[in-house]
Amino acid sequence: MLRSLYTAATGMEAQQLKMDTIANNLANASTTGFKKVRADFEDVLSETLKSGGQTDGRDAISPTSLQVGLGVKTGSTTTSQTQGSLTNTQNPTDLAIQGSGLFRIAQANGDLAFTRAGNFRISSDGHLVTQNGESLDPAIQVPPQATGITIGPDGTVNATMAGKPDPTRLGTIELAVFTNPAGLNRIGNNLMVETPASGPAQMVKPGDQGSGSLAQGSLEGSNVQAVEEMIDLISTQRSYEMSSQVITTADQMLQRLTQMQR
Repeated sequence: MLRSLYTAATGMEAQQLKMDTIANNLANASTTGFKKVRADFEDVLSETLKSGGQTDGRDAISPTSLQVGLGVKTGSTTTSQTQGSLTNTQNPTDLAIQGSGLFRIAQANGDLAFTRAGNFRISSDGHLVTQNGESLDPAIQVPPQATGITIGPDGTVNATMAGKPDPTRLGTIELAVFTNPAGLNRIGNNLMVETPASGPAQMVKPGDQGSGSLAQGSLEGSNVQAVEEMIDLISTQRSYEMSSQVITTADQMLQRLTQMQR
């Protein structure tokens, strides 16, 4: 009977973690470039009370094993890589990636990070930077005399200069692609860092290796579907309540057994 108590407790713990994941998804439903996360579960090693293939007193071979499951545990969390919807902002420094690529960012401490959020700004020294002032890598610097910038789908950045009829090329925005983008670690501020699971970043020109093209004046929204998350929320709540009910029922059975032994 105690086995069922601990088994139900693992179910409650797993559903609590799933609830935390859903809450984070809903909280970031309006976050630029956010990718929703799903909790994946796996069963705990079952306790074998009798192995299959054993013989009984009549020399008969048991065709199956007698096993009792010991609950559930969280195996991993999986990030959905589906494309978020694009919003037209008309801001020339807003960029959306239509594909699987990521922008590479040089953090203040010198480390490299990656993001899908393309809501860039121009810093005081003319560099394209994130909302937190961290520079796009490779760096793009806009001259102070520029009256406008144009960013093509292939990442080519041109500036219109006062008094000059022809645009001036400032550089090319590159995108990073990973063998396993789900293996990236989130570190906050819309940034992710590579891990041994993700593999090293490969920097490519937009449009190459499935990285996708750039859309100037647009932003990619979160791929969180609020209706789907609310359905998962209700399902998770019901699963939590059922595990809780198992604990209550097991406790009542233990009380009855104790009363019978008196």
